[in-house]
Parts: sequence; structure tokens; C-alpha cells
Amino acid sequence: MEDFSYVDLFATKGIEYILVIGFFLIFIIYWQFLDKREKATVAVGTKAAGTPDEWFHLAKNAFYHPGHSWVIPESKNIVKIGIDDFAHKLLGKPDSINLPGIGTRIEQGENGWQMLFGSKSINLLSPVSGEIVGVNKDGINSPESIMQDPYDKGWLLKVRVPKLKSNLKNLLTGRMAIAWMENTVFTLRGKMTRDLGLVMQDGGLPVSGFARQLAPDNWEQLAEEFFLSN
Repeated sequence: MEDFSYVDLFATKGIEYILVIGFFLIFIIYWQFLDKREKATVAVGTKAAGTPDEWFHLAKNAFYHPGHSWVIPESKNIVKIGIDDFAHKLLGKPDSINLPGIGTRIEQGENGWQMLFGSKSINLLSPVSGEIVGVNKDGINSPESIMQDPYDKGWLLKVRVPKLKSNLKNLLTGRMAIAWMENTVFTLRGKMTRDLGLVMQDGGLPVSGFARQLAPDNWEQLAEEFFLSN
């Protein structure tokens, strides 16, 4: 499981796209089967360390891009988008966030905005294609505020998405989103005990913002693997 790497769902066309989706679904089902076998060894009345509800929160009404951005529909073709709880806790409070302006066109699966952490930066991918119609100025002026409530007050952009239904079909929600996050936690735990040497809190939970302790080479590796960013 440690060698798992995310597939860029948006780099394929036609039949190739269908094959990628099919492979991803089969992988999720197989991984859930293995995970259930592992959890069966946990004593009754205890919880397996590292499950999503212990580490990272997922909003039930959100759709998730594998690069850890989210979408919540607001009206017929207007959505809010932002960064999920995993990204916030892994990266910590940014020094600043560079958001595109109102009227800018963004594309699903392409760079949407940039977060700056001292001399390091990371690009987050847009979960939808459309025109930006709103920007969270409070988030720009006070980046820590978006961490406290990532799925409500922590939204970053409002986007008009003409083809909202087809955009949402490319994202993860419900049980698929939970299985995806469980695999992300599994992969992260392996890295914390292997090559990253990350600090853990009491109880085995990661310290918020621990990724900022990484050297530049590892930072780039983390950005590519978890955020699909180059």
C-alpha cells in the first residue's frame, strides 16, 4: 500500500478516462477489503488509530478532488471551493494565499491558487472549471481563519460552473471519499514512520503543520504525491 500513487483523472480522454475510473473503483473496493481484515484485529470498544474521523474531517455535503480541494454547490451553477481539512493540518497556517481575481477562468485539474510558507510554496488544483465570481477576502487577510472552519467560513472562491453536473461526476463523495481519505491516512502513516521522520502528538496523531519541517526535496515530493502538484 505504501507505493500507491494517485492517478490524474483529468489527463485522460474518452475510453482511457473510463478505464482510469474503473481501475480506481476496483482499487478502492480491494483496499476496503484489506482494511476491514486489519481492523478486525482491533479489540472490541477501541478504534483503529488513523481513521479519518480521528485525524481529518470530511464534510458530508462536499465533493473532493484528489488534490485535496473541495466543492460545495450553492445554487444551480454557483459553487464554493476551498481546501480540505487534510491539507490544512498537513501544511499548517500559510503565510499568505495567492488567489486569482474575479472574472478569472480556472480549469478542473489545473493549478487554481498558491499557498506560501516562508520560502516554500505549493499549488493547489482547481476542482471545477468555470469563472470566479467571488473571493474570500477575509481568508486572504487572515489565513489562519480558513483553517478553523475549512468547509464553511474557510471557503476561498465562488465559481460559476456552466457544466456543474459533469464536473461533479469527476469528484469523490460519500463512501468513495471516505475510502480515498482512509488510503491517504494509510500512506501518510507509512511515510511518517519511514522517511519523513515526522513528530507525533500523544496518541499517535500528527502535529498540525508538520510538513513545514521537511527539507525542500521532501517538500516537493509531498506536493507531488498528496496534492498532484509540480
